[in-house]
Amino acid sequence: MQQYGTQLSTFAKIRAKASRHAANNPLALFRNVVTEDDVLNSPVMWPGVLTRLMACPPTCGAAAAVLCSADFATARGLDCSVRIRAQAMTTDRPITFEAHDMREVVGFSMARAAAQQVFEAAGVGPRDIDVVELHDCFAQNELISYEALGLCPLGGAEKFICDGDNTYGGQVVTNPSGGLLSKGHPLGATGLAQCTELVEQLRGTAGKRQVAGARLALQHNLGLGGACVVTLYERV
Repeated sequence: MQQYGTQLSTFAKIRAKASRHAANNPLALFRNVVTEDDVLNSPVMWPGVLTRLMACPPTCGAAAAVLCSADFATARGLDCSVRIRAQAMTTDRPITFEAHDMREVVGFSMARAAAQQVFEAAGVGPRDIDVVELHDCFAQNELISYEALGLCPLGGAEKFICDGDNTYGGQVVTNPSGGLLSKGHPLGATGLAQCTELVEQLRGTAGKRQVAGARLALQHNLGLGGACVVTLYERV
């Protein structure tokens, strides 16, 4: 906000977008649609910076995945149409603390480094991505993640949001599940929930949330203190 003049209303737009997406997700905790004004008028957590609806709800939940070989899956007729094309994990670096910048503390450079490694390994770029599930623990984190993942230029996130490039009909659909902001954030289960959403999108089984023609999907998940994992999935 200090560097680029980003308005508080821009973060409210992110939260309102999350609610519209979650309305089509039967597994989302909060399926009620909220408006930008609803978000701005919710209780203030940090004056001029954060309202309660801009923060995700830490929730109870669990997830499990069954891992098997490709041969096992094929022999049993399981759907093998989605695969991991590239993946990278990064950790905190000196800049996390030396920069004296909250954006670094919450993982900006970790996310950017992981995304760059993934795009280089896969031979694709951010503009090739159709759908993203990213770690929106706060609306503010979603905004800086757009820039860290290369979905828009540095300082370009506000225009990206206001132009509707983060939702259906725009450049890339972000958090079609409703994200942590509306789906809920069951901590350890959050990563598998993101994976499930993206696999369903690439299989074409996401119902009303379906991103038409989705072929490449990006997952961004992090834990502060601190590691970030970025994964690229593709439909084969």
